[in-house]
Amino acid sequence: MNPAVGLFAFLAVSLATAVIGFYGLRISRTTGDFYVASRTVPPWWNASAIGGEYLSAASFLGVAGLILLSGTDALWFPVGYTAGYLMLLLFVAAPLRRSGAYTIPDFTEARLDSKLVRRVTSLMVVAIGWLYIVPQLHGAALAIRITTGLPSWVGSTAVVVVVCLTVTAGGMRSITFVQAFQYWLKLTALAVPVIFVLLVLAGNDAQPLAPLPVNPTGQGAAGAYQHISLLVALLFGTLGLPHVLVRFYTNPDGQSARRTTLIVLGLLSVFYLFPTLSGALGRMFTPELAQSGQADALVLLLPGRLVGGMAGDLLSALVVAGAFAAFLSTTCGLVVSLSGVISQDLFGGSVKGFRLAAVLAAVVPLGFALMTDTLALAGSVGLVFAFTASTICPLLLLGIWWRGLTDAGAIAGMLTGALLCGGAMVAGTLMGPGNAPAWLAQPAAWSVPAAFAVTVTVSIMTKNRVPKTVNRVMSRLHVPERPVVTER
Repeated sequence: MNPAVGLFAFLAVSLATAVIGFYGLRISRTTGDFYVASRTVPPWWNASAIGGEYLSAASFLGVAGLILLSGTDALWFPVGYTAGYLMLLLFVAAPLRRSGAYTIPDFTEARLDSKLVRRVTSLMVVAIGWLYIVPQLHGAALAIRITTGLPSWVGSTAVVVVVCLTVTAGGMRSITFVQAFQYWLKLTALAVPVIFVLLVLAGNDAQPLAPLPVNPTGQGAAGAYQHISLLVALLFGTLGLPHVLVRFYTNPDGQSARRTTLIVLGLLSVFYLFPTLSGALGRMFTPELAQSGQADALVLLLPGRLVGGMAGDLLSALVVAGAFAAFLSTTCGLVVSLSGVISQDLFGGSVKGFRLAAVLAAVVPLGFALMTDTLALAGSVGLVFAFTASTICPLLLLGIWWRGLTDAGAIAGMLTGALLCGGAMVAGTLMGPGNAPAWLAQPAAWSVPAAFAVTVTVSIMTKNRVPKTVNRVMSRLHVPERPVVTER
């Protein structure tokens, strides 16, 4: 790929992101604008923004790379990512919006009437956010190295700089515009090259180098346990992602939150068709990428390999732009959600505190990203989903649907999930890729039930600590808002 083309695409999408973000500064005035866009984002706009922030490096690059490596085994990732939103629709979206909270710690403090629960939840949210940002920065490092030849740290650092400028300019109001634009850019950046490649291959009557079922790596297929554990992580992990949940606070009411979620399901279903097709094309026509350790770069390299010439460069530039849109939009969403939590707990919750928190939320994971390296983007994000499913998810589901939850039960469940899942992640990392047993490599199948069990058990043992405000709070979560009647 022509390095100048890659550099141009990177600069173009970064500039567009900054310009749209600074536009948001013109209409961001209040604390509510910075935290939740004053709860005025309509469903279609909000759904596009959710698609923009949710479709991360793991979706844009990692899914196609995993399909190249693992074939149909990797289809659990797009299925799980999408089906997680069905869980959100059924169990979380509307009640969470009706809570009136700005952040997840706000919700837990109001539900359980406990400052300590709030502090523990804040720590979990920040840990999850930083764990999720690091793979985005790894993806940016990979993309900048592959497409321009520049050092890897340039990609990671550039993403953090653009994100800090965008988020501090206008907060949630700014990034709503940014993310909605970036969803459609990402969809276009994947769909157009795939369709063009299919037309070129059909026109040239190209023959695949290997049949689709042939595994280019020769590795054994994943077992039933890995599939089940991965699906548990993705389904339940989606319910606790801080950058996703904060989006539902921006809807005007619970009904809008449900409608937003339905639209998101459609947008995600359309999007995931194209990384799946890219992975299948790579498996048939460029299997050497799997053998050379460049699976995560498949989407970036496929147009140049199969089309070539000026058309290949132009298609590659579009893909690079979409890839950086993925890194930027997801990181923006994570930084905004973390800024709300950090600002309220450390800096008083003001607009100035929000901006300071945004810089802190972005710079810390940059340090971790520069000190580490991973090419298994979708796999690393899958572990973050497992950690989220083992910590925040039990707290939210039980907090919304069970009156018997206590502060002691919530804290015990979160700490249990964090220790079990976090310990498995550390042990698996120390053993190295492919060396850890399945139960360590995919801990969600046992860490999530353990977290739920401990939460329920400790809550029953401490039932005297059920807050006196539980009936009022539960009514607020589950009684639909009264429709607004306008006189004619």
